[in-house]
Amino acid sequence: MLNTTVQFILLLLFLHFGLQLKAQKDSKDYIEFNDRKNVVHGVYLGVTGHYGELKGISTYGVGIKFAYVANRKFEVGLAANVLQSDQEFITVVDIDNKLIGAYLGAHLEPIFFSKKRLNLSVPLFVGFGGIGYTTGNSDDFSEEFIDREFENVNNIYVIEPGVSVLFNISRYLQLEAGVKYRFTNKIDLATSPITRLNGFSTGIGIKVGIFNMGRNRYKKNISE
Repeated sequence: MLNTTVQFILLLLFLHFGLQLKAQKDSKDYIEFNDRKNVVHGVYLGVTGHYGELKGISTYGVGIKFAYVANRKFEVGLAANVLQSDQEFITVVDIDNKLIGAYLGAHLEPIFFSKKRLNLSVPLFVGFGGIGYTTGNSDDFSEEFIDREFENVNNIYVIEPGVSVLFNISRYLQLEAGVKYRFTNKIDLATSPITRLNGFSTGIGIKVGIFNMGRNRYKKNISE
């Protein structure tokens, strides 16, 4: 037992001095630079949940985005959002009306204070999609009447600027929370008093990816 312990200690000492000698040799040929002073790249997949109101009625949404991060200062990518709101435009109690929409487009997001754990950003979404109503079956209306009058669909064009706070948990994980305002074109859905989907929404989300693909430090040959 004693011999084994001594052998293990000698092995550790041998490895220790070997690494020191190697480090001294390398230091003669290379100089170290801090990677933070160089351009770094990142990529992530994000999921967000949103809450807002239309005509005083709650509206819920889910979004997903895939983006490239340039030097931790600017994001560019694709985003898709789905929203739903229970709207009562048909006065019969037995009819359930759901406003459902989806839109896809470009995601742009400048980031400030990017080297801090807490960042500020101003995301912008520009895209297009569709919005419409669905209704439940009811004995008060024929299915043909419901299909013709109430399950109407319009195209929508969306511009959605916002302000977000980003919290960097690690190199691979980031949380976000913010508020956005949605601008859309005019819509004309049967029996609906809503002419636009304009309005504020708040949301929280999570981003998973690699926000700094560069190493923390690297070595460069002095001769270069």
